[in-house]
Amino acid sequence: MNFSLTKEQLQLKQSFSEFAKKELNSSIFKRDKTLLFSREDWQKCADFGVLSIAVSAEYGGRKNKLDLLDATIAMEGLGYSCRDNGLPFAMSAQMWTVQLPINQFGTDEQKKKYLPDLVSGKKIACHALTEPNAGSDVFSMQTTATKVEGGYILNGEKCLITLAPVADLALIFAITNSKLGKWGISAFIVETSALGFSVSTNKEKMGLRTVPIGSLYFKDCFVPEENRLGKEGAGWSITNHSLEHDRCSILASQLGAMEYQLEQSIAFVKKRKQFGKSVGEFQSVSNRIADMKLRLETSRLLLYNVAWIKDQGKVAMLESALLKLQLSESYVASSLDTIRNHGGYGYLSENEVERDLRDAVGGVIYAGTSDIQRNIIAKLLGL
Repeated sequence: MNFSLTKEQLQLKQSFSEFAKKELNSSIFKRDKTLLFSREDWQKCADFGVLSIAVSAEYGGRKNKLDLLDATIAMEGLGYSCRDNGLPFAMSAQMWTVQLPINQFGTDEQKKKYLPDLVSGKKIACHALTEPNAGSDVFSMQTTATKVEGGYILNGEKCLITLAPVADLALIFAITNSKLGKWGISAFIVETSALGFSVSTNKEKMGLRTVPIGSLYFKDCFVPEENRLGKEGAGWSITNHSLEHDRCSILASQLGAMEYQLEQSIAFVKKRKQFGKSVGEFQSVSNRIADMKLRLETSRLLLYNVAWIKDQGKVAMLESALLKLQLSESYVASSLDTIRNHGGYGYLSENEVERDLRDAVGGVIYAGTSDIQRNIIAKLLGL
């Protein structure tokens, strides 16, 4: 088994890293304080081609066929150099939970209408699954899509939706037949300008503060039948499929951030002197560094493994759950260790070390909580 990256993959990672370092690190401290989303940085990423890695070449993508391992490596490079953790997180949310489903399950008309604008940055899209009473328990969903002549009438509410306040369109999941359980959920592409569709203001949150998040409301909102994505009742299969890919890309940027944290911690503890020697010489500090390295490498192996499995066209439900649990929890632990390594300097917001910890906490909640991942793992092991 060959674990080394190809020359082309290394160049891809490096190019994304250099782009992020040069273009994406201005005013992050201020934007974190003021909850400001940078449409300018989003457009820079679109122009560079970041949003093209989840779409086939026919609709503006990088390749004719999706290469998830390449996409994962690219986002790892972006996460390493982009100090705004929210930006790669938000782009991943659009790429893998909206662009990918449209690319793989949409009609030719849907692909031509929506994908070029999303890839180019002209439009922004959000994925709307979560509801006030249907978070981890998706099957408690209450948003309905009632069949009428020519389409469907949507009624309900979605909450905690990434990019909702700035989105031009949304991929909505709603119940079309309550008697069929998960097979009664369907997916719809809905433009936010549609009559009966309203959006909340941006919600303030602990971390990832540069990413807008909010609620979507539907009151007798008509959706044409041609805007249904896939067959009626295919919604659960569509979102399950996209989430396996989504976890790779979202977590890839975190892996890059963890590598940066490790390098910065090593440099700091070597330079910082206490009691006549560098603090890195103290065993408690050096042990933290060793733990950070272990988390980084084990997380990388799980991440690349899931990407490889998906590229083979196989299901990776167990592997993606293991990955989501391991990497998200590792990022929290390494972010806390980074603050400890920097001491009081790490605790001060002005040094931009503590922000990673606030951003990392979200990772144990979104895209399936750590508790849910443990439940999935146990179930797939026959418990």
